[in-house]
Amino acid sequence: MPGELLRSLTIQDSFGKARSRLSNFFTPALITPQTNMAQTSQLYLVAEADSIYELDILRNPGSVRPWLDYIQYKRQYATLLEQSFVLERACIALPRSYKLWKLYLELRTAHLKGKNPARNKSEFQKVNALFERALVLLNKMPRIWEMYLAFLCQQPLITFTRRTFDRALRALPLTQHNRVWALYRPFANSASGDTAVGIWRRYIQLHPEHVEEFIELLVEQGKYTEAVRRYMEILNNSRFKSAQAKGPFEHWTEMLEVLIDNAKVIPNPLPLSSGTNMSVERIIRSGLQRFPDQRGILWVGLARYYINLGAYERARDIFEEGITTVMTVRDFSVVFDAYAEAEEALISIKLEDSAARQQKGKVNLDADLELDIRMMRFEQLMDRRPFLVNDVLLRQNPHNVNEWQKRVALWGDNKVMVVQTYTDAIAAISPKTALGRFHELWTNYAKLYEAGGDLSTARVILEKAVKVPYKSVAELAEMWTEWAEMELRNEEFDQAVKIMAAATKAPKRSTVDYFNETLSPQQRVHKSWKLWSFYVDLVESVSTLEETRKIYDRIFELRIATPQTVVNYANLLEEHEYFEESFKIYERGLDLFSYPVALELWNLYLTKAVDRRIGIERLRDLFEQALEACPPKFAKALYLMYGALEEERGLARHAMRIYDRSTRAVADEDRAEMFNFYVTKSASNFGLTSTRAIYERAIAALPDKEAATMCVKFAEMERRLGEVDRARAIFGHGSQFCDPRVKEGAEFWKKWEAFEVAHGNEETFKEMLRVKRSVVARFNTDVSFIASQAVARQQQMAQDSATDIADGDDDEDDGKNDAMAKLERQARAPVGFVAASTGPEVSKIASERNGKENDGPVAVRNSEEVELDLDD
Repeated sequence: MPGELLRSLTIQDSFGKARSRLSNFFTPALITPQTNMAQTSQLYLVAEADSIYELDILRNPGSVRPWLDYIQYKRQYATLLEQSFVLERACIALPRSYKLWKLYLELRTAHLKGKNPARNKSEFQKVNALFERALVLLNKMPRIWEMYLAFLCQQPLITFTRRTFDRALRALPLTQHNRVWALYRPFANSASGDTAVGIWRRYIQLHPEHVEEFIELLVEQGKYTEAVRRYMEILNNSRFKSAQAKGPFEHWTEMLEVLIDNAKVIPNPLPLSSGTNMSVERIIRSGLQRFPDQRGILWVGLARYYINLGAYERARDIFEEGITTVMTVRDFSVVFDAYAEAEEALISIKLEDSAARQQKGKVNLDADLELDIRMMRFEQLMDRRPFLVNDVLLRQNPHNVNEWQKRVALWGDNKVMVVQTYTDAIAAISPKTALGRFHELWTNYAKLYEAGGDLSTARVILEKAVKVPYKSVAELAEMWTEWAEMELRNEEFDQAVKIMAAATKAPKRSTVDYFNETLSPQQRVHKSWKLWSFYVDLVESVSTLEETRKIYDRIFELRIATPQTVVNYANLLEEHEYFEESFKIYERGLDLFSYPVALELWNLYLTKAVDRRIGIERLRDLFEQALEACPPKFAKALYLMYGALEEERGLARHAMRIYDRSTRAVADEDRAEMFNFYVTKSASNFGLTSTRAIYERAIAALPDKEAATMCVKFAEMERRLGEVDRARAIFGHGSQFCDPRVKEGAEFWKKWEAFEVAHGNEETFKEMLRVKRSVVARFNTDVSFIASQAVARQQQMAQDSATDIADGDDDEDDGKNDAMAKLERQARAPVGFVAASTGPEVSKIASERNGKENDGPVAVRNSEEVELDLDD
């Protein structure tokens, strides 16, 4: 049955067509000897095992599936020729099938993979023809085009390949062009030359974001003019986003390098895309405005452009313009270093030429002169460097006084240039925005002429200087002072006094506010304390006392006197034995100042008055006046002086009244000290018994801590008088202030205990212990005390833990155990009860009994225990 099917007409026709097609695509080398022997038969490529697939194809002539199954079977068991035979038949039968053509083309291209397209040209052409057949009906299939184009890129057919790429772009829709361009661009790069440039021009029209790659290609191909134009288009397009993450300045520097490296190739002026021309220098100079922070690099680039053109003088002009216009020291360093390097290179070339001429014995005066000129220029350039740097800093801020001062120092002894510098500085600096001490510039300018003996010119300068609207009054005052000091240096004392009189000239009743910035310094300078201080010192040294007093009185009228002014004026009058007048000056000063400044003036005033031994009643009035408005924290010293005065020149009773007042008037921190002083003075003047009332009031007035201390002193005083009961009562009163468990309170109880041991009996001692226990109980129930004890306990615990850490590894376990035991005791303790740190203590009697019955350790004795007579 298979034999009858194979002899049918349809199969014979398909075999014949396939055989004829295969004979065109396969060379004899690809056909085996067995195949040649079977050329006479059309059935040699079909085996009996293929009948199943052949019948399936006959049953479904329009279906792709039978052919795919047939092909799959052949791929596993058949030769390359048999696979091609079946695929050829399939593509003839179903010419619009993408799957069949793709399998057929993949088979044929894979067969030629790794083969040399030049040696196997015919084979490659056959596959090319096969692709052309496929594209007749499948020209909208991008994958077929990709396979074809990739296959063509392996062959040395540049023109044919380019045209095929163009056909693909025309055949496929625009949305699929990216797939073609992905192969077209590498092909263009490999083709290079005008072909690559032309292809890339078309591609950039669709994808301008890849213009950077196009520029790189243009530079590689020597198309420098077009590369520069493309760079300019990028830089002029503010919306351009670099695919290579480059910034505008990077593009600019790349364009600059292209211009510099190819200066002789790129035409100048440069033709632009718009049809206009622009000079290269204008292009580079536009970058100076666009990138002001990179001017140094751009100036150097422009100079290098002219150096490459051979225009050395023009390059030198560019360097000079650069170093005189840059605004930063960094840019200046870039331009100056490049300038110096270029000059050194030219000088080296000229020196080599000169050495070569000398060896040959030739003389060229013009060349030698040019060499000398260049060396002189180079030396001048090095000498100008400090001035050029100073120019840069002054261009940054022409109001920088310090830089102008440095420029003056650079000129040294060149007086002409120094004067010119001062003139330029004064003209350039705005007084209100000056950075530095502008008045010093004027002063140094005047001193220049003073040093030369030209005082008249110096006075003219200073006269102009005092009219300058400085930033502050202090600068103007300094200027007036400098003018007066110049006159003093030249022994023109009267002239100096006149200058200061002019400086301090003001209305009789001046209402000008010294700190009012809306007024000019000239309107406020008459209230400058520094100016008046210099004026009064000047008049005091060169004029009479009356003139000096006028100056001091004027200072008081303007209300600009300081405490030092008051003291100086009073001392001046005192030196001339105008004592009462000096006291009046102190009183005028006290009207101007309040405490605490007034305290110092009162101390001086009262000390001087006491030393002068004026009337006691007047002194009392002065002290009362001083104490009237004195704050409590400053009253202590005045009361002590007042009391000392009464003790020395008045009555002791009056002194005691003053000390008594002081205990009420002074601040709380000084009250205890004043009570002690009062007690001492009262005891020395009126005996110990007179202090009882003072002690009683002190205990009532002072805080608890200081009251307890006062109770101890009071009790000690009574003990010395033999009043034991009174002393015991005082101790009892003071006990309410002292907790026995704190350090300060323990000291009080120790003293009471010592007192009872010395002067008491068993009953009084027991009473003391009872009071002690009641005090402890009271403090245990006091809320504020409990809170303070809790804080103290936490601090103690922190201190103990720090001590345990510092003890080292040996005591680590013991420390932990002690800490844990302490925490347990505190946890078990009731609220308000402080746990003992050492455990219970037993009495001496119990200790002795336990010692007789048991030889165990002896308990610690309680220091507060009292031996009682149990028989009673």
